[in-house]
Amino acid sequence: MVSTAFNPSLEFAQILDSKDPLQQFRQHFSLPGKTIYLNGNSLGLCSREGEASLLRVLNEWKSMGIGGWLNGDQPWFWMAEEIGKLMAPLVGARSGEVICTGTTTVNQHALLSTFYAPSGKKTKIVADEKNFPSDIYALKGHLKMRGYDPAQHLTLVPAEPDGSISEKRILEYLTEEVILALLPSVYFRNGQLLDMERITEAAHKKGIIIGFDCSHSAGVVPHALSEMGVDFAYWCGYKYLNGGPGCPAFIYLNERHFGKEPMMTGWFGFQKERQFDMSLDFSHQRDAGGWQISTPSVLSMAPLKDALDLILQAGIEQIREKSMNLTTYLIALVDTLLSEPPYDFYIGTPTDPEKRGGHIALRRKTDARQIAQSLKSKNIITDFRSPDIIRVAPSPLYCRYEDIWIMIQSLKEIIDSREYENQPESTMPIS
Repeated sequence: MVSTAFNPSLEFAQILDSKDPLQQFRQHFSLPGKTIYLNGNSLGLCSREGEASLLRVLNEWKSMGIGGWLNGDQPWFWMAEEIGKLMAPLVGARSGEVICTGTTTVNQHALLSTFYAPSGKKTKIVADEKNFPSDIYALKGHLKMRGYDPAQHLTLVPAEPDGSISEKRILEYLTEEVILALLPSVYFRNGQLLDMERITEAAHKKGIIIGFDCSHSAGVVPHALSEMGVDFAYWCGYKYLNGGPGCPAFIYLNERHFGKEPMMTGWFGFQKERQFDMSLDFSHQRDAGGWQISTPSVLSMAPLKDALDLILQAGIEQIREKSMNLTTYLIALVDTLLSEPPYDFYIGTPTDPEKRGGHIALRRKTDARQIAQSLKSKNIITDFRSPDIIRVAPSPLYCRYEDIWIMIQSLKEIIDSREYENQPESTMPIS
């Protein structure tokens, strides 16, 4: 749609918006003031339905006290399982394979405690040097706990000169000494989307457990985790899923592993029907729920159900189609209006829409931080990643083509007026 009839006018953007089958979902979200919000891969916006759910659960706490666990409108005791059921079709998972629990890194630790099981010569972990740092911290910690030196037993696939990670190179690193590989579905810096099926198949041929951090794809890219045979995955709930700041995260566990014993255990992973037996002998729930640890944060979890309902109403395939169209449109505007001097912007994300997630790495070799600050001063919310990336993440449920057009025009004005030169130098994150 965008590529065949593209022109850089405002009218064209408005025509695209008028034909958008998801345009009605924008009214379900609270847009901050008069901002143009293009930061859905950092923190999604609050849905009006999610706000109502949060207030409902708060009122249940006020009016029912502990009774909310079993007698709430959505009983708190089963909330994690019910939200997991809603999430499952969005990532192509079967019944019981998804649970809403914990936080992203805690869930990673819980999964690694079981799945990093070195044996004989198979002791190494493969990740990559562009992975989110928290994932690497956790991997190093598990190696040290088992007495292995990360310098020798953690192999990081190096980046290519353009900042991407070569899938061919990943496959070359899956050697006979590797017991586990952990990769992102979408890279947080540049938006590159990996061919998870290809990598999973190659890993399994070598007897390697494969897991994915899907934090930058869940809710904007459809997955087929069960069909692909991915062993485990985890992701947060506050980016494209719009669950709220710091809301609980998710675990996916392939059903063939339901019988494995969790090593990082806690009482909420106990068999659900016997959880209040208070036995000192742990017997875990034989599905993803067995990897829960602590009592869930009910108030933080409450908005997720309604946010997921909206995504299911819109349809993950339609969300993906609009996401690809939005980012294709953005790339076309940059190429047309901002690629030549004095603008000098270029795209650091794969231009093939099938090889990118929902955000674009807009790069400029100089002054990118100050330019991102100037955008923020105009109430255009993107974010910045050092040294030269302005990340632009239009969430398909509430972003318009016109929003992208306005951002591009604002960038043009910022460069033309050189107003970015007045921005104070700072090392703080911009988002």
